[in-house]
Amino acid sequence: MGNSTSCCVSSSPKLRRNAHSRLEPYRPEPELSREDTGCNLQHISDRENIDELNMEYNPSDHPRASTIFLSKSQTDVREKRKSLYVNHQHPSGPMRRKYSSCSTIFLDDSTVSQPNLKYTIKCVSLAIYYHIKNRNVDGRMLLDIFDEKLHPLSKSEVPSDYDKQDPEQKQIYRFVRTLFSAAQLMAECAVVTLVYLERLLTYAEIDICPANWKRIVLGAILLASKVWDDQAVWNVDYCQILKDITVEDMNELERQFLELLQFNINVPSSVYAKYYFDLRSLSEANNLRFPLEPLSRDKAQKLEAISRLCDDKYKDLRKAAKKRSVSADNLTVVRWSPAIIS
Repeated sequence: MGNSTSCCVSSSPKLRRNAHSRLEPYRPEPELSREDTGCNLQHISDRENIDELNMEYNPSDHPRASTIFLSKSQTDVREKRKSLYVNHQHPSGPMRRKYSSCSTIFLDDSTVSQPNLKYTIKCVSLAIYYHIKNRNVDGRMLLDIFDEKLHPLSKSEVPSDYDKQDPEQKQIYRFVRTLFSAAQLMAECAVVTLVYLERLLTYAEIDICPANWKRIVLGAILLASKVWDDQAVWNVDYCQILKDITVEDMNELERQFLELLQFNINVPSSVYAKYYFDLRSLSEANNLRFPLEPLSRDKAQKLEAISRLCDDKYKDLRKAAKKRSVSADNLTVVRWSPAIIS
């Protein structure tokens, strides 16, 4: 033990032994710069915030990022309002909007949990229309799986200028409505379809255009119906709707769509709500208002019952949380003491 070094001396960070075994104060070596070490990595504080970048470019993943379709529609809406202002015209002719009063309350039957099917499909079709009309013309690639000339949806000959003529909003609406009606899909699927469509455009860095819009929308609807509905429509069922398409083509479309999404099919409730309310904003800006009806006695009683039920659940949750906090305050801590053996 006499020749062994004391553990306290050897483990001290402030002291160091020299060649004569005498203790001297530790002198820290000068700090090396990044150039001296050959390491040019950025400091963590200098790096860009990854979450902020994702939030900016992935609106289908983050609730605070603005939707692409709403930003693409702003230009057209501003021009439309400007022309109406110059011509002193009201967008819908005479004022026909209904307003609530003391005796009558007007409500629409569309909510975030139960959207109106017809008008939700109209809004989604309008969002797709603005995507196509105001697409980027920077020569982005056109994936073969979505090219309608390579994978036609019908046996009729594809026009030579199929990739030049932008579809009208009514044409997009008829295509989406046919699929939703034949497959008996719910209105929520339309919102999720738009989420998947914008996620595809962001992840794959492609644009939706006249040459690929039908197959992109078909793939988004196919995926949304399988994720949202408990009893999903099979791929072979879509072949009954689109008579000239094969099951193999549908399977390949679904597989490549999932790969381009990086198998990210999660839609948080906050993202879903954002898309729903942005669709409502789009409808208001384009004078596509949801139908308003006077609040009836039966509907008022149902709303009151739902409100009372939610209020009771909230009170129960508060009581349970209060009980947990009280039990935590009265919790006795068991302390272990060393035993004394005599």
